[in-house]
Amino acid sequence: MKTIIEPFRIKSVEPIHMTTPEERRSKLAAAHYNLFSLASEDVIIDLLTDSGTGAMSSNQWAALMRGDESYAGSPSFFRFESAVQALMPFKFIIPTHQGRAAEAILMSILGGSGRMIPSNTHFDTTRGNIEASGATAHDLNIAEGHDPSLDHPFKGNMDLIAFEQFMDANSQNVPAIMLTITNNAGGGQPVSLENIRAVSAIARACKKPFIIDGCRFAENAMFIKRREPGQQNRSIPDIVRDCFACADGMTMSAKKDAFGNIGGWLALNDPYLADQARIKLIQTEGFPTYGGLAGRDLDALAQGLSEIVDENYLNYRIRTNEYIIERLDAMGIPVVKPAGGHAVFIDAKAWLKHIPPLHYPGQALACKLYEIAGIRACEIGSVMFGQQPDDSEKPAAMELVRLAIPRRTYTQSHADYIIEAFEILRAEASSLRGFSIVRQPRMMRHFTCQFEPRVRTH
Repeated sequence: MKTIIEPFRIKSVEPIHMTTPEERRSKLAAAHYNLFSLASEDVIIDLLTDSGTGAMSSNQWAALMRGDESYAGSPSFFRFESAVQALMPFKFIIPTHQGRAAEAILMSILGGSGRMIPSNTHFDTTRGNIEASGATAHDLNIAEGHDPSLDHPFKGNMDLIAFEQFMDANSQNVPAIMLTITNNAGGGQPVSLENIRAVSAIARACKKPFIIDGCRFAENAMFIKRREPGQQNRSIPDIVRDCFACADGMTMSAKKDAFGNIGGWLALNDPYLADQARIKLIQTEGFPTYGGLAGRDLDALAQGLSEIVDENYLNYRIRTNEYIIERLDAMGIPVVKPAGGHAVFIDAKAWLKHIPPLHYPGQALACKLYEIAGIRACEIGSVMFGQQPDDSEKPAAMELVRLAIPRRTYTQSHADYIIEAFEILRAEASSLRGFSIVRQPRMMRHFTCQFEPRVRTH
């Protein structure tokens, strides 16, 4: 069939509070133009993140009732551990309340002043946890990944030549190597199995642990199946296992590709690192068989891991983004190509050329989208990545606006509404103006900083 339908039926609905443009303008000003500060009930379609915002299945809700809340040795943990190890062949599975907690624990062990951690592209909390430890985060994405308009099958890949050169120059200061699948900050672009294996080979030659940030592992595996030669006739679970067999550990936000509303884990093969991680876990998260999660959450994640590798779901998931991107592209709106797995990315730098990067064109676009249609999106550009550890500022490599699609939450008509909103926005794009940041924290400012519109000077 040409029409890829939602591969689920709706059993429960949540009403949407419909607002007017006038109301939204007022709400936006009261939030100091930071979309994170809006109340969710004032949002019509919430595309701020796909983290923890998806709909759980009936089987996941049933799994909640199996949850055992014993402090230590809960059967819910062992079901969760078994589900993780069925896809990711790591020896030690350490649950956390979400992915950034796993990153914080890992960096408390591996980070530190003078240390350097390379990746294809670190996302915001990963970079924040690295920098909070005193280490520095280094992005080595391939050049094709910095060209939003270029159609390349694996724009999330690590630049292997740059990576080898980096290791030749800095190996003594590198405690670990990371790789993010899919590459969220780079437009949700996948990493090939060939590239994962090559990064692993270099890491092992340098005797460094290789850690995969696996938040969207199933989407990445589906792109490998679709696009990588020799992978078309393989199952998604087999591709997933091959990816993680290359690694020495992983961090995971289970709020993404495990269909969880909360949860995450750190997985390791090294018993010494695992022992250190468990000590930190007990200090900050909880006992090693619950790690800050209720038993019912662990059971919901175990069930979610069996559902995320379904090819019918993954085809529908990716097709949703392709559908929106195809129509925006046809309108002449610059988008990141090809479609990623979890989000639609708008190239604000190419669209709003009249707004300089440090006047935050992505923020201007995201605010106008909310004003027009009540759609909440997320800037991924100089607001998110321009702030430097020494408090200086420089433009990000790309100025993007991410429309992250929650899993199993919105339908075809919502996608059409998004497209219609961009038709209206296109007519007003040339009149948009940038923003100034008037208040910000010293790290990860995009979550809580405050803006004010810039006064037009011409």
